[in-house]
Amino acid sequence: MIRWSRPVGVTVIEFEIGPNPPPRLDKALGRDVPDDASLSRSRLAKLIADGAVQVGGVVITDPRFRITEGARVAVSVAAAEESHIGPENIPLDVVFEDDDLIVVNKPAGMVVHPAPGTPGGTLVNALIYHCGDSLSGVGGMKRPGIVHRIDKDTTGLLVAAKSDRAHQHLADQFAAHTVERRYLAICYGAPDANDPRLRGIKGTSFEPGNILKVQTFLGRHKTDRQRQAVSFTTGRHAVTRARIVETYGSPVSAALIECWLETGRTHQIRVHLAHCGHALLGDPVYGGRRKLSPKALGEAGVAAAAAFSRQALHAATLGFVHPVSGEQMQFSADLPADMSDLMRALGA
Repeated sequence: MIRWSRPVGVTVIEFEIGPNPPPRLDKALGRDVPDDASLSRSRLAKLIADGAVQVGGVVITDPRFRITEGARVAVSVAAAEESHIGPENIPLDVVFEDDDLIVVNKPAGMVVHPAPGTPGGTLVNALIYHCGDSLSGVGGMKRPGIVHRIDKDTTGLLVAAKSDRAHQHLADQFAAHTVERRYLAICYGAPDANDPRLRGIKGTSFEPGNILKVQTFLGRHKTDRQRQAVSFTTGRHAVTRARIVETYGSPVSAALIECWLETGRTHQIRVHLAHCGHALLGDPVYGGRRKLSPKALGEAGVAAAAAFSRQALHAATLGFVHPVSGEQMQFSADLPADMSDLMRALGA
């Protein structure tokens, strides 16, 4: 049962602890709080610490408090505060939306979240404007819950939570690496198992079906803090797989590849492909200064590749379990026009 109490704007959620509860208050609340309250475990932990939880009419601030079956709980939740991030009327390509989440097809050039160098014009600014009052609040603030990001100049699918409950469940799926994320990319050369050079690159192997596997650690570059770098001793574990979809040129000089992530680290696909000698066309950070042969690709193909000013990377497929309904969901987004034009030029 949810009822309004004074002061105005505070919701009191009252419920009873069910049979065989976890012994800790925080875990019991996480299990038994009504679904329509849309409170995540992290939000409940903060409410406990803030003195907003009563058990049997007594305020409890210790998350380890031992609670028993049948205990009456009251949780006071203040209305979500307005975000310090302002709404901006920026058009969005919305692929799916309901009360709990929104899936968008992000264009190139859009940053996901405001940062010191990009205070506005971001996806979050656009989502706050678009979603308006349908944002029930994440962490006590009216803002979308960002559970993953794609680079500014990478296009494609991204999901954001509209409620605290959805944010927690989506974040758990990303942390468990159960979210399906497949990308289409255009790279220099073609990562083929028949290439003996690839066999000698540390961290690189092939699986059945000519599937490239790159497994390393990734961390900040030692001298350039804007870059990521491969390591085999420090950083975060990262695994990328890729397969060839189409090749271009004679001899082969570029390829359309499908990549999928076992982990999701900053710049992961871009760094891993550059590590094995197949950097993405147009990548200004990891692509190097490689030149393509007019004899292999034709003058038009070489000119199109040289003029492509961003990494040729598109988040094409996104799949996850809906955080409320439990339904398996999968979305796809067609290649953007600039990548399609590049492929036509390379294949001409």
